[in-house]
Amino acid sequence: MKRLTIIILQSIVISWAGAQAPDTCLIAFYNVENLFHPSDDSLTNDDDFTPMGLYHWSYAKYKRKIQNIGKVLVAMGEGKPPYLVGLAEIENEQVLKDLCYQSPLRKFRYRYVHYDSPDRRGVDVALLYRDSCVSIVRAEKIPVVFPFEPETRNRDLLYALVRFSNGDSLHLLVNHWTSRYGGFAATIPKRNHYADVARQKVDTILATTPDANILLMGDFNDYCTDESLEEHLRAARFSDSTQTDALFNLMYFFLKFNNRGSHKHEDFWGCLDQLIVSRGLLLDKGNLHVVGHIPHIYDAPFLLVPDEKYGGVKNYRTFLGPRYIGGFADHLPVYLRLALD
Repeated sequence: MKRLTIIILQSIVISWAGAQAPDTCLIAFYNVENLFHPSDDSLTNDDDFTPMGLYHWSYAKYKRKIQNIGKVLVAMGEGKPPYLVGLAEIENEQVLKDLCYQSPLRKFRYRYVHYDSPDRRGVDVALLYRDSCVSIVRAEKIPVVFPFEPETRNRDLLYALVRFSNGDSLHLLVNHWTSRYGGFAATIPKRNHYADVARQKVDTILATTPDANILLMGDFNDYCTDESLEEHLRAARFSDSTQTDALFNLMYFFLKFNNRGSHKHEDFWGCLDQLIVSRGLLLDKGNLHVVGHIPHIYDAPFLLVPDEKYGGVKNYRTFLGPRYIGGFADHLPVYLRLALD
């Protein structure tokens, strides 16, 4: 009888602990590097990624890349992939359909939000979501036009208002800002303008909902200490600031580590990929909050290869120059874990 009583009490404690433990979910961002469909789009500059192009981009190579990306997202969640995934460098709706329905993601009921942008190469951002876990209340694209270079064809930002099964909402902004190609200094004004556009959207949200849960994710092509992020977007280190319009860049966390980052340039690992949140997501008393106040980089060994030139490891990419090597991408995925109390 005593043994039975102990077992019953243990069961009660376990059940109580499980009931008290908050549900959590992953929210991720992944620059998948040139996810092009092999067919030729006459309206964009995608010729290199066709069977007859520079990269001899065949359907077999394309299908392998689709499988690779799906495997990464499933592995990241240890079989429970992210509720939401922001993507950069996807060409069109077809690649999203194939990723959702022809990869290891197919059994998790992913859907997507996507808008074609004016980008000359035809690469866009997109949002994957598990419709059994979240719903999209509304979504829109946010055009970016440089006042100093209005003829430039730029990637749009993607905004979505997401609702979780517990009733909480999240304002999500997926970004892919102008790259440093052509020179870092020469492209600073472009990333600064992207930051201004993103900040304007944030301020619009906060003007009507001061305690809104907001997450900005993406490849910003700048580090957390660069002026676009610190001065224009005004994304600071985490603090106990009581300002309702404060934004906090979680990726400052990785500045304390050597050789930790989502992207390697020559011999330097850093985070061009950012996860930036509003104050409400860092208040543990809130229903929806970032677990531990920390971000994560998914750097599983299968995503890395030895770096013979600079030492250590580097991203296992799909191509090395024009040579096909069959890897994943030149960025690692980043993610955070949200508690759904």
